[in-house]
Amino acid sequence: MTVNLAYLYLLSPLHTGGTSQEGNLVGIARESHTELPYLPSSTIRGRLRAATSQDQRTKLWGNTIEDVTSGSDENLKQGTLWVGDGAIIWFPVPSLSHGVVWVTCPFLLKRWLRFIDPKPTVFPDIGSFSTGNQANLYLRDAIFKKEKLKPWSEWSQFIPNGSDETNIMTQLLVLSNQNCRVLIESSLWRQVKVRLDETKTVQGGFRYEEAIPPETLMYFPWSTTAAVNGNGRETKESSDFKQLMSKQSLLQLGGQESLGRGFVRQWLSEQQEQ
Repeated sequence: MTVNLAYLYLLSPLHTGGTSQEGNLVGIARESHTELPYLPSSTIRGRLRAATSQDQRTKLWGNTIEDVTSGSDENLKQGTLWVGDGAIIWFPVPSLSHGVVWVTCPFLLKRWLRFIDPKPTVFPDIGSFSTGNQANLYLRDAIFKKEKLKPWSEWSQFIPNGSDETNIMTQLLVLSNQNCRVLIESSLWRQVKVRLDETKTVQGGFRYEEAIPPETLMYFPWSTTAAVNGNGRETKESSDFKQLMSKQSLLQLGGQESLGRGFVRQWLSEQQEQ
């Protein structure tokens, strides 16, 4: 089966909306088994469906319940395309010694590499750092002595090609799965929000809103459905999707659109899953 990848480089904070609100914290969508932030496929699909021309929308993405209840269609119809959830590959964290460092872990890399063929020849060890080990590395909640950092010459194989946005990603660090999760959690974008009345007086309480920070690199898989793509060859539907995405290099995903949130640069990279 042919599985394609689309990459997302965040240009502004991305608020995906969680399933619940805990106290005064408005969270973001998280994977139930890892608690890592992710981008639900329904969010991606809804945005791309809205950007599709009316004459192709039902064919590529199917119809909606509203179409059936309004009498436009008799039954629900499945579209010819599917998209998967968006997952993190590299996550930016602040560093007192190096400015911004992008971190990942074996779990995130191996999950991404399941879709990649050919795969990089050498998988990095924990502690691999693209800038070498000339100095200690000070992150927000961790210190790495230079003796513990391992020079990593093959780091560029783990940066997807296809966009100039990733050219600034030169300081890359591989952490353990647990340390990576902790750093991602502590480096999420959190903003205090209050409501003001007509006299600019605080009305009610305050709340915190989470978001995935800018400069995060994510990806999501996509392809045509099995009924269309059974022969594994290029289809008219996948060509239509590529044409759609080529016109939408800048997307706005998630909530808080009026605040300029959710702007991402996207590009496609096709891979073959064996």
